[in-house]
Amino acid sequence: MVIILIVTFFFYFSTMKIIFSSSLFFLLLYSPFSLNDFVTYSQPLPSSTLVIDMTPVHGGKFIMGDDSFDALKHEIELSSFWISTYEISWDVYTLFMERNIDESPSSFKKGSEVFIDVDGVSSATTPYMEMSFGMGTNGYPAINMTQFAASKFCEWLSSITGNYYRLPTEAEWEYACKAGSNSDYHFGDDISQLGEYAWYSDNSNGSYHKIGTKKPNVLGLYDMHGNVSEWTIDTYSVDKYKNRNTLKNPFYITKNKYPKVIRGGSWNDDATRIKSSRRDLSTKELQKRDPQIPKSKWWNTDAPYIGFRIVRPLSTPEDDVKNLFWNY
Repeated sequence: MVIILIVTFFFYFSTMKIIFSSSLFFLLLYSPFSLNDFVTYSQPLPSSTLVIDMTPVHGGKFIMGDDSFDALKHEIELSSFWISTYEISWDVYTLFMERNIDESPSSFKKGSEVFIDVDGVSSATTPYMEMSFGMGTNGYPAINMTQFAASKFCEWLSSITGNYYRLPTEAEWEYACKAGSNSDYHFGDDISQLGEYAWYSDNSNGSYHKIGTKKPNVLGLYDMHGNVSEWTIDTYSVDKYKNRNTLKNPFYITKNKYPKVIRGGSWNDDATRIKSSRRDLSTKELQKRDPQIPKSKWWNTDAPYIGFRIVRPLSTPEDDVKNLFWNY
């Protein structure tokens, strides 16, 4: 298929306008998908009735940041990807912890993006304390996992489904959250509306809530503001953010355990900390009550407000990039 870009195309999704740059059309030349395939879908899990709903986010350019000290405004270009409609729930994360569905039945149709042996994927250790802190598990977002554990969940999910999943970059996360907006929140700047879209300190009653119980953004993504903060793949750095090596599909990954970028804010945060461009970071304080030496690779003891959602890029990368995002 040969596609020649003659004019700039504008597509409208609800009230949002997304500009499709030439990179999207170039991407489609080398992608196994067509535009007709790039739609919302539900990822089934073998030997389970649970699914993970995935929402398409068409690539384009946007203004990242809000000119705060660690988030100066700059234009970024991103390729297309799917992102999970909801934060990953305890229901789904428990399957990763228990590893009872690793062997897919012959009737389960796997994708062709990933070919790795699930037995080679590390498994989360059993936590020594109840990690929901009594706030609920059925239908609630999974919390207290490390960024490493969230990445390994993505590798495990990839191995059992055959589709490539990973954590979002912080650029992808912000692009999906803003959904074409340039305001403090994806719905605008009117803070009086915040309670319609977010669980945060003013309305959470000191706890997280079931996923998807507030209004979504115009892409149909729930809990992008509040409920639980969400891991991204990036290492937090003010300098690297200000002086990016590339403005197309940027990310910054290091082997350091801290600090990692967290986005979205949580049930424990006030309105200023759950804005679309707000950057937060992980520190060793997330494991201050962990008695183990060394500290657990899998669990934080003091992060009842951090969870994650996942991404599947439209164009599947080479194996070395896959492994990089899975923390190798």
